[in-house]
Amino acid sequence: MTSNDSPAPENPLPGGPDDRDQARQFVLPLVLHLEKTDPPARTDALRAAARAVLTILSDERSLGDGAWAEAMRDWQDARIRKVVRRARGAEWRKAAALDGITVTGEEGAEVRVFPPIPLDGWPKELAKLQVSGTDLEDPEPPAAAPGPSGPVLWLNPDLDMSAGKTMAQAGHGAQLAWWELSDTARKAWREAGFPLAVATPGAERWRELTASGLPVVRDAGFTEIAPGSCTVVADHPALRR
Repeated sequence: MTSNDSPAPENPLPGGPDDRDQARQFVLPLVLHLEKTDPPARTDALRAAARAVLTILSDERSLGDGAWAEAMRDWQDARIRKVVRRARGAEWRKAAALDGITVTGEEGAEVRVFPPIPLDGWPKELAKLQVSGTDLEDPEPPAAAPGPSGPVLWLNPDLDMSAGKTMAQAGHGAQLAWWELSDTARKAWREAGFPLAVATPGAERWRELTASGLPVVRDAGFTEIAPGSCTVVADHPALRR
């Protein structure tokens, strides 16, 4: 599912959002391994997608003179776009053979993230994969109140989004948190394996979170939900005031 949010890049172009619109647009592809007979749990897929984004942001190939660094900079200098597609069987094996990183969730969900590509430059192995059909369920209700000491991506309780759309939003939230952390906090999170929870708060708690000063993802509204909708609040211990 496509998400076209525009959190501020680390090295924004001068002049603001209009310049980001005029820049060449890139997208970060994520592919969910989704077999008919053994689909992943929804919450585990959301966590895996968020961790996949964090993993590629911090990978040495994305930094400095790394092989992916130029593409990562180009992507972050324009609108921050992520697209989640699904693959099974031979499709997944072909996708897994492309340059990228596979992240496995706590319950076995698999998400592969690839270096950013131009909007019109999808590899054939990924271009033919389906965007729709990523509706997932949790076999058991996820924990309503995650532990207070760890990072949490809080989902808007008033929005009804597909799993693919929500995976992209979780990735955005993780990315916003990453950008705002200090180098020391980033290093500690990375070395711990990017632990995080994904949860949906009650309405009152959601209002508190959106007013807390923590990073908030606002959707551009191209798919599923209205423009400007707040979708995720990224809560990390190092960002709490």
